[in-house]
Amino acid sequence: MFKNYTMNQLVLPLDLEVKLQTNDIAFHVHHLVESIPHEAFESFLRNEGCPAYHPRMMLKVILCAYTQSVFSGRKIEALLKDSIRMMWLAQGYEPSYRTINRFRVHSEVKELIRQCFVQFRCQLIEEKLIDQEAIFIDGTKVEANANKFTFVWKKSVDKYHQSLIEKSNQLYEELLEKEIMPEIEREGEDELSPEELAQMVQKVDEVVSDYDKKIEELQDAKDRIALRSERKFPKQAHKKLIDFIVRKRKYQKDFEIFGTRNSYSKTDHDATFMRMKDDYMKNGQLKAGYNVQVATEGQYALAYSLFANPTDTRTLIPFLDIIEQDYFELPKHIVADAGYGSEQNYDDILSNRKREALITYGMYIKEQQKKYKQNKFNAANWQYDEENDVYTCPNEKRLLFKYHSVRTDKAGFTRNFKVYECEDCSGCPFRSLCTKAKEGNHRKLMVNEKWEQQKEYVRTKLSDEKTGSIYRQRKIDVEPVFGFLKANLRFTRFSVRGKLKVENEMGLALMAVNLRKFTANR
Repeated sequence: MFKNYTMNQLVLPLDLEVKLQTNDIAFHVHHLVESIPHEAFESFLRNEGCPAYHPRMMLKVILCAYTQSVFSGRKIEALLKDSIRMMWLAQGYEPSYRTINRFRVHSEVKELIRQCFVQFRCQLIEEKLIDQEAIFIDGTKVEANANKFTFVWKKSVDKYHQSLIEKSNQLYEELLEKEIMPEIEREGEDELSPEELAQMVQKVDEVVSDYDKKIEELQDAKDRIALRSERKFPKQAHKKLIDFIVRKRKYQKDFEIFGTRNSYSKTDHDATFMRMKDDYMKNGQLKAGYNVQVATEGQYALAYSLFANPTDTRTLIPFLDIIEQDYFELPKHIVADAGYGSEQNYDDILSNRKREALITYGMYIKEQQKKYKQNKFNAANWQYDEENDVYTCPNEKRLLFKYHSVRTDKAGFTRNFKVYECEDCSGCPFRSLCTKAKEGNHRKLMVNEKWEQQKEYVRTKLSDEKTGSIYRQRKIDVEPVFGFLKANLRFTRFSVRGKLKVENEMGLALMAVNLRKFTANR
């Protein structure tokens, strides 16, 4: 005996919601998108043409697909035909893959994604899943949707650009020397602009045209050969000048794309070449990618942003600005690893934002080692006389204060140093162990008092029981989010190009991670 099975009879219920489990992820997607204020969707309203799909429905469909590790527009379209949860969220509508792709890269969708993060955080607070005591910040590199060998390097472009400047200046001088063209008004003495090169082309072209007319008028073959010989240099110069203009404009465009970066990809101009951890060949291969910065609490991503620079140090301040401006007020503690530890970052958090920085610095772990503390040639272990402002080296020689030094980095941040110099290093038995300075030069010591105070502040905070436990939580809070993103969700490469589009996709992927974890915890 079998259970009744027939293909010719209508089966109830028709309401697809009944077929979903009580804690299905589709319900959480639905509630999250429905919590977004109505005003956020007003920018999508259009009075002309065919009525569009509702942006709430489109956002639900794409978010739900991302939670199932489906990122392709065509595969999302296929899910709308055979997935019960997708059918329920779309309420029978079946937008094409073109419509789906256009929607998720739309500039207005960025605001909807931001609202998703804001509303999701409010929900976490209501259910007391986060305590708003600290945020944990870290970054990861995600490969861009760009071809592998399409890199353009700033140093290489600069090298060829300098060569072009020299050649164009040299050709200009030759044309003046041979009186082929008169002197032109130049904006700068160092290089010729494309407009000035275009003026040179016009004047040289007039000279070549004059030669052509004279050659046509002459009957004698020898005279025509002589004129052709004279015309050779202006014709070659004309060809070179046109090539110079094309190259000059190309290099200028390259420098505009570079901005402050050192490289970019020809297939995704916003992507920068970075070293990725998934380097299977172990040969240091560079890939085009983006540096994704994420702020988490309770293993939930609460805010994110994308940056072009591969290092994390200079991303912290702009990322904190974005969090305060677009997401939420910063909590009391800001926690990050040693990659963010710098004088500028500490100064910004402690002085400007009035928050506590639980961020280690590069030498923090090494300073805890017994070998480091017992090394008598390490200047950090030297005896310091605060009253006389004097350091004493292992050979009992005094290092006296000499002068102040100010250094400015590429970002324009200035650091102040006090320079000390040994009174006499001659004949020191420890010289080879203490300094690499040449014979006759005395040992110098540069001390940044502000940096030393900041490091002491960090050591004090991390040795405290409460703040130390908050910092130790960093590894189990922010790192799992990247694991969920890349291993569980299998989101390891962007499927769109351009920073604005990539930001939308990253937001959808991180929110999909949040929804999956939230559903699993429920």
